[in-house]
Amino acid sequence: MKKVLFAAIAVMAFGASNAQDGGFKAGVNLGMPMGDYKDFYSTNLGLDIAYTWAVSDEFAVGVTTGYSMYNAKSGGDAASFMPVAATAQYSFSESIFAGADLGYAVGLAPSGIESGMMYQPKLGYQTEKFEIFAGYKGISFDGSSLNTLNFGFNYKF
Repeated sequence: MKKVLFAAIAVMAFGASNAQDGGFKAGVNLGMPMGDYKDFYSTNLGLDIAYTWAVSDEFAVGVTTGYSMYNAKSGGDAASFMPVAATAQYSFSESIFAGADLGYAVGLAPSGIESGMMYQPKLGYQTEKFEIFAGYKGISFDGSSLNTLNFGFNYKF
């Protein structure tokens, strides 16, 4: 676990020191569980941090990590994950974008929770200082997936 966190921080630090056009984004998101796990979890709350590099005026790529917690229904245990992913974003105009995160969600709690492949396509509105987006986040395990419809806000540094 410590190795994954260290790797995520090292990649972001390397990117920050070598980037020409890019920047940090940090934000929050709120989601509603769907599918296999909607009867077990009521909401998804997340914190995200990302660093992106501008490949062109319209396209950026980068890395992202954060913390994602799923609140349990009926007194069960909440689940939490740390995603470590690649991120990409394409701007159709100055204000409309589509993006995707693809990586791995490391299971943090409760003890013994599985880790899994994480994906999140998203569509949003952006300005020079912030983004508002809707996304469909999924964490795939053996034979099932934890899916949420998320809405988020990112501040650009």
